[in-house]
Amino acid sequence: MSAAHSPVPIRTSGLATVRLTNAVFFAHHGVMPEEHRIGGRFEVDVAMDLDITYAAQHDDLDQTVNYERVYERIRGVIAGEKVYLIERLAYLIAQAVLGDHPQVARVEVLVRKPNPPVGGPCDAAEAVYRAERA
Repeated sequence: MSAAHSPVPIRTSGLATVRLTNAVFFAHHGVMPEEHRIGGRFEVDVAMDLDITYAAQHDDLDQTVNYERVYERIRGVIAGEKVYLIERLAYLIAQAVLGDHPQVARVEVLVRKPNPPVGGPCDAAEAVYRAERA
């Protein structure tokens, strides 16, 4: 191994954050009946804290979180049962990520609903849910 590839001794907690930002989906969630009928845009950010040291040192996808799988899981939740609240979507996504990826220690899920029906101009409604493995 050349000196260029020798790891530098470091002190670290090992935890890093892997994020998916602004994953966009069309779905039929909301409190208003027309939201269920017409549908709307939902945007999701997911931040996953996990130890990536081994994956980083060995360039090994199996030792980190595969964010393509995370994206597909989010799509499954969003396309699943219709719910009223973006809070519920954030909770369900967090549960799915922690359930599917035992290497994830903590997760933060933000669900954003652009142009919510609030009776006036509003860029977005957002719910952020944080959970960590017990």
